[in-house]
Amino acid sequence: MSNPDMPAIPPPEALRPAPEAPDPLEWLEQVDAPAALDWVGRQNARTAVFFESRPAFGPLRAALQSIYDAKERIPYVQKAGRFLYNFWRDAEHPRGVWRRTTLAEYRQPEPDWHTVLDLDVLAAAEGENWVWHGAQCRDPGADRALVGLSRGGADAAVVREFDLDDCRFVDGGFALPEAKSGLHWIDRDHVFVATDFGPGSLTASGYPRLVKEWRRGQPLAEARPVFAGEHADVAVSAFVAGRRSNRRQFVQRSTGFYTSEYFLRQETGLARIDVPDDVQLGLFGAQLLLRLRKDWTVGGATYPGGSLLAIDFEQFLRGGREFHPLFRPTPTSALEGYAATRSYLVLHILDDVQGRLVEWSLADGHWSARDGAAPALGSLGLSAYDEEESDAYFLTHVDFLTPDTLYLAWAGSGRRERLKQRPAYFDASGLETVQWRARSRDGTEIPYFVVGRAGLVLDGSQPTLLYGYGGFEVALTPAYSAGVGKAWLAQGGVYVVANLRGGGEFGPRWHAAALKERRQNAFDDFIAVAEDLLGRGVTRPQRLGIMGGSNGGLLMGAMITQRPELFGAVVCQVPLLDMRRYSRLLAGASWIAEYGDPDDPADWAYIGRYSPYHRLAPGVAYPSVLFTTSTRDDRVHPGHARKMMARMEHLGVRNAWYYENTEGGHAGASDNRQLAYRGALEFTFLWTMLDPARQAAPTAA
Repeated sequence: MSNPDMPAIPPPEALRPAPEAPDPLEWLEQVDAPAALDWVGRQNARTAVFFESRPAFGPLRAALQSIYDAKERIPYVQKAGRFLYNFWRDAEHPRGVWRRTTLAEYRQPEPDWHTVLDLDVLAAAEGENWVWHGAQCRDPGADRALVGLSRGGADAAVVREFDLDDCRFVDGGFALPEAKSGLHWIDRDHVFVATDFGPGSLTASGYPRLVKEWRRGQPLAEARPVFAGEHADVAVSAFVAGRRSNRRQFVQRSTGFYTSEYFLRQETGLARIDVPDDVQLGLFGAQLLLRLRKDWTVGGATYPGGSLLAIDFEQFLRGGREFHPLFRPTPTSALEGYAATRSYLVLHILDDVQGRLVEWSLADGHWSARDGAAPALGSLGLSAYDEEESDAYFLTHVDFLTPDTLYLAWAGSGRRERLKQRPAYFDASGLETVQWRARSRDGTEIPYFVVGRAGLVLDGSQPTLLYGYGGFEVALTPAYSAGVGKAWLAQGGVYVVANLRGGGEFGPRWHAAALKERRQNAFDDFIAVAEDLLGRGVTRPQRLGIMGGSNGGLLMGAMITQRPELFGAVVCQVPLLDMRRYSRLLAGASWIAEYGDPDDPADWAYIGRYSPYHRLAPGVAYPSVLFTTSTRDDRVHPGHARKMMARMEHLGVRNAWYYENTEGGHAGASDNRQLAYRGALEFTFLWTMLDPARQAAPTAA
């Protein structure tokens, strides 16, 4: 597709890398500087004045708020001790409440919940903008927890020990100030701690370089050193794994985003575990589990990348290398994850981006497998119930048009009990999901899902939203989005999800196909899907919108600058855009394994060809774009979106818009109110730019 009235844009390979030169917009990287915040305020005001005045904005915001606050959502739980714990937000608890109940109560339509910690009460009492950052309950006993609290939703958090019997913080208990920390139970009176211990204790990525053993009552400065990584590492951590009868202590040195060294901590010291550095390690009872990223030849056998191998851990430590392969990938299948019960290891496998289950059991040294009988085609989710005491596990099923269903399943029996189902939040009657394929630039077939009206009229008239990510081995599987359903599908839009290379839909090989110098493959895949939609007559460029966040925000930036004529509107969320400086900003150095090192001339030679910030050029008719980010995002720096927006303004682009939430971290919002505002803004933008005549208030479900 091309526009003869638009200046020609050279393909990525034709561009020379941008020269190293001072960046006049670097001042926008100063997150809290008055001048930068003044710029943000003016941008937010301009965006709010324009879009809040649209007829659909107010009703859509109210509809989304109602969805996010609805009490009919599934309260997902995690078992600890005798109780099932859940964190919950609604209109009465905007910051959220941590609560618990029993399984017998959870089976009821309206369980009797006991409040453990109310964040709204805590935030008011302490004058802090606390956002829930998770809790780690001690096992066995579940009498104590390590609770994380983040200011405004940032990755950095404070950690405090919490008494689960008395439901209060422990006076003089384990506590860490705000940092990107790792705190893991060893036993009731000892923890592994990795945090900011002062100058020199963090890696270049801003994560802990040191891990120590901390005894109750001991000053943090006197904690016993366990391991020290290098400044160039991503992070160092330590943890306890295994069942109560066979606990083992491990140290993990993450040398890159996808590479780690594992050490077994014993009385005699640390012993390096002899596995490739890109292997993910796990335990199932007495078995060592190894998940491979690349092919591995060992013990006279070769196992392909993406395999899951098992071996008796003691046998492995004695030099044994006779593995049992629990999973081998095929051209269409990949291992998405697994969960353990007392007697079974349950595998979640993606087959052509649809979920299925396999249940493995081990008896007398022999493994056997059975089909786990997934509920239906769609996406599955697995989590352990209590692997020490039962063969039960939690199972979820969902697709684009079917709300989430939560089951309690029992491995080995085929028995499954439906516990909860989320109600429908939009009318899906008459809608259908189809899976199509596009052919990318190099001939690779790229699958994608299309959700829209059955018997879609292929006359190029459909307002269409194409979503993509394509990185970090993240698989985009069918999911029920009440927001997309209410704001887009129910209003007559078509929704498309592309399974790009760089993701995990087909395992490590699919991911590796868009790593570093191959990143352009992910961009070409997305372009191929867009062109396929146009070629089939689903839509036309003026009615084709695209959306992506984080790494998907980089994808959006590439689309803006590489093929602007293909799209009518772009929602670019918490994006990476300045690929010259990304590794110097916040956690950026940890992603060098994904993108390459821009400070290495050889790497910059290919990064510079696609860096969206550097590809912006005068005289180009760019599509309408909305950038969204967060001041408190301490993972992807808000400077990326700020500078891209400012540079587009300097080039005279008038159809670019900007919104920066002052809270929210990398999620972009810290409560349901902020989520509803951002969602209403994004979808009002899309309808305004793609099909303003059909813009209307959301209809009832």
